[in-house]
Amino acid sequence: MTAAADERIGFEDAYAVHRVPLLRLALLLTGSRDQAEDVVQAAFTTAYPRWDDIDEPRAYLRRAVVNASTDVHRRRAKDRRLPREPEPVTAIPEVDETWAVLVRLPVRQRTVVVLHFYEDQSLADIGRLLGRPAATVRSDLRRALSTLRSQLP
Repeated sequence: MTAAADERIGFEDAYAVHRVPLLRLALLLTGSRDQAEDVVQAAFTTAYPRWDDIDEPRAYLRRAVVNASTDVHRRRAKDRRLPREPEPVTAIPEVDETWAVLVRLPVRQRTVVVLHFYEDQSLADIGRLLGRPAATVRSDLRRALSTLRSQLP
């Protein structure tokens, strides 16, 4: 599907096409399947009433998921009394080790890593999505990779 065709699809079709990739993004950003479901549902719920006015639905939904995932982290920071262990993404030990280090990264660095490596977004696109200069995104990525290298065998 071309980008132009993707942008013209109706709400129900967009839900069918974009729900699973957005769930994966939200899971990688929040570390919780339940919160990922909530984040994606909220993104679609807020988009529905104004669907016809949204110029780039896929970009809008991705931004909504990233913003809502950031809100999840803010709420977690306020409520440290109930710490939760992150859910493993897979049973493959190497991936679980990577996941354990990834979830300890600061939220901005983690978001950049997930968007760049899992969502295959360019640094310029990530910068636009997060409202940050590409050079800052590049620095966040460099710091995150340095941390990952130092903490992984």
